[in-house]
Amino acid sequence: MFYPKPITDLIEQFQKLPGIGNKSAERLAFHVVTKMKSDQVQQFSEALINVQKNLHNCPICGHITDMQQCSICSDLSRDEGVLCIVEDSKDVIAMEKMREFRGRYHVLHGTLSPLDGIGPEDLNLKTLITRLQVNEQINEIILATNPTMEGEATAQYIRRLLDGSSIVVSRIAHGLPVGGDLEYVDEVTLLKALEGRRQM
Repeated sequence: MFYPKPITDLIEQFQKLPGIGNKSAERLAFHVVTKMKSDQVQQFSEALINVQKNLHNCPICGHITDMQQCSICSDLSRDEGVLCIVEDSKDVIAMEKMREFRGRYHVLHGTLSPLDGIGPEDLNLKTLITRLQVNEQINEIILATNPTMEGEATAQYIRRLLDGSSIVVSRIAHGLPVGGDLEYVDEVTLLKALEGRRQM
C-alpha cells in the first residue's frame, strides 16, 4: 500500500471486522482521518475500550450485559418455565424486539461445526445442563438456532441430550417470509414451510 503507516494500520484493524473487505476498510479509515473531528475519534475509541472492559456474559444465560446478571435474568416477571435456546446475543435482541416472548433465554455462543473444530465443549452447554438440573420449573425448551446445517445439528444434539427428560422440546418454525413469492424461494426453505404447515 502507498498510505502512511498509521492509515495502513487503521485499515488493517477495520479489516478484522466481519464483512469488511479491503475497499470498505479503506473507506472507513479515510472517513476517520478526513471527516471525524478529534473529539469524535476520542469518543469512538473510548466506546470500543468501554465495550471490551465493561461487558461480560451473564453467568446464568450467557447474554451480554454490563450488570452482574442481565436484565432478562433479573426480571422476576418472566416465565421461568420456558427457555429459548439461541446461538448468540444478537438472537436474544431480535426475539426481544418482537415484545411477545416472555420466557427466558440461554445463549450458546455459536453452533456445532466439526469442520471448524467447534464441538460441544466449545459451546455454553455445561451451564445449560446445570441450569436444567437446578431449576425444576423449566418445562419447555424452544430450540431457536438458525436454519443452517450447523444450527440444525446443534438443535438435534441438544434434543438428544434431553432424551428421557420430561421437558417438552420444540423447534421454531422455518419457512416462507411474509410477502415472499414461491417462485423465488429455495427448495430447503420451501420444504421447511411444508413440514411446518398448520391447520387453519
